[in-house]
Amino acid sequence: MSKIALVDDDRNILTSVSMTLEAEGFEVETYNDGQQALDAFNRKLPDMAVLDIKMPRMDGMDLLQRLRQKTSMPVIFLTSKDDEIDEVLGLRMGADDYVKKPFSQRLLVERIRALLRRQEAQAGNIVEGDTEDTKVMVRGELSMDPLRHAVTWKGNDVTLTVTEFLLLQALAQRPGFVKSRDQLMDVAYDDQVYVDDRTIDSHIKRLRKKMRTADNEFSAIETLYGIGYRYNEE
Repeated sequence: MSKIALVDDDRNILTSVSMTLEAEGFEVETYNDGQQALDAFNRKLPDMAVLDIKMPRMDGMDLLQRLRQKTSMPVIFLTSKDDEIDEVLGLRMGADDYVKKPFSQRLLVERIRALLRRQEAQAGNIVEGDTEDTKVMVRGELSMDPLRHAVTWKGNDVTLTVTEFLLLQALAQRPGFVKSRDQLMDVAYDDQVYVDDRTIDSHIKRLRKKMRTADNEFSAIETLYGIGYRYNEE
C-alpha cells in the first residue's frame, strides 16, 4: 500500500481527495500547511506528495525546494486555474507533474498511479529479466543505472526526479537521433495523461540545470527548435 501525503489548506479538498485515494487502496496522510508537512517528512517520507502551491506558513514552492535537497520522491502540484507561471516554476524546481484546480479526482488518481508505477520500475521493483531498460547505460561521460535510479556525469552524482530520469534515458539511448516533444510525452506520461509542450520544455530545462551542477560545460542535450531534442554523446 503506497503512502500519499496530501498537503492543502482547503479542508474540503483534504477530505474529499483523501476519501477517494483511500477508496483506491492508498494510505493517505493530510496536512494543512507546508511546515506541518515538512516536520512530518523529516521523520518519515511518504511514497509521494501532492502539494498545493498557495498555503500559509510554508507554501508548496518552499516545501518542494526543501524536499529536493534530500529526496527525488515524486511530487504533484495542485495549481489554481490561471497560475501558469506557478506551473512552469514548479516544474523547473523539480515537480514531476501538476494538476489544475478545479480538477477531476479520477485524473489525479491516474497521474498518481502513473508516477508510482514509474518510480517502482526505476527502483527495480518491477523487473522482468535483464533488458536494455534495466542495464546500466553508458554514453560518453554519462552513466545511468535504472535499477538504482542513479545518474553520474564525469563521475559526479546527479539527483534526478523520476520524470527527469526517464527523459534523459530516452534521449541518451540513441545519441544523435531526434526525439519530438510528443515522443518524450509518451515516455514520461501514460497515454491517458495529457500534458502540453511547455511541460516537457520545463522538465528539460530543469534537467540541464541539474547536469550543469556536475559540469558547467554540459551541453549534451541539444534543442532543435520546432522539432524536439536530441542527445549528443560527448
